[in-house]
Amino acid sequence: MQEYVRTGQSTAGISAEQMDAGLRAHMNKVYGTMSVGMLITFAAAWAIAGLAVTENPALAVAQMNNGTLLTQLGATLFLSPLRWVVMFAPLVFVFGFGAMINRMSAATAQVVFYAFAAVMGISISSIFLVFTGYSIIQVFLITAIAFAGLSIWGYTTKKDISGWGSFLIMGVIGLIVASIVNIWLASPAIMFAISAIGVLIFAGLTAYDTQKIKNDYIQMAFAGDQEWLAKSAIMGALNLYLDFINMFMFLLQLFGNRE
Repeated sequence: MQEYVRTGQSTAGISAEQMDAGLRAHMNKVYGTMSVGMLITFAAAWAIAGLAVTENPALAVAQMNNGTLLTQLGATLFLSPLRWVVMFAPLVFVFGFGAMINRMSAATAQVVFYAFAAVMGISISSIFLVFTGYSIIQVFLITAIAFAGLSIWGYTTKKDISGWGSFLIMGVIGLIVASIVNIWLASPAIMFAISAIGVLIFAGLTAYDTQKIKNDYIQMAFAGDQEWLAKSAIMGALNLYLDFINMFMFLLQLFGNRE
């Protein structure tokens, strides 16, 4: 990749300074959108399970063991066939979003991303009933530090890691298939292997996606298509959001302390 900012060259009427400023603004939008999505996810998960655990942890665990949750909404979501919808809705959401984003405006795409973040929060809300609050916070901080380091490396490295993409995507598909199969097998050994491999795959994807977001901006900034760039920032936020959430969930499976 050419380092336009470093060489000081100007292409298609865009100076190095303009490219540098535009890239910083683009990355800030990516990380800002991702951060809002994370807050929405946490709020949705906390609304479903976290508040109930805070109010009465012993009752929450007892009711979970008895097959019930503390709220009518929780019971509707997790004790009825809707639990399958809750489980697979984020996956369907991602594929649908990716297929339809070209038909959406940037504003619509952003709203859909935030809606997806809320659905993801509902889907993973059970972590507040399964793991201790301390371990959730601890693993979240570990994930945040690892994510920041990997993303910075992906942004600053001069090494072209675009070749990682196909390998990592195949790994994600393998993880999805193995996770679905293990729903019925319920094998702790397979779950441990899935979690360990999952951490490595999404660590690699964090660096890969960050570099791809940067390269895509540099390639498309010259075209001046602001609508495309706005949607590109949202898709970049979605990719990094998924990298973070999945890395967090796999680390939680490996190191989280259960109630």
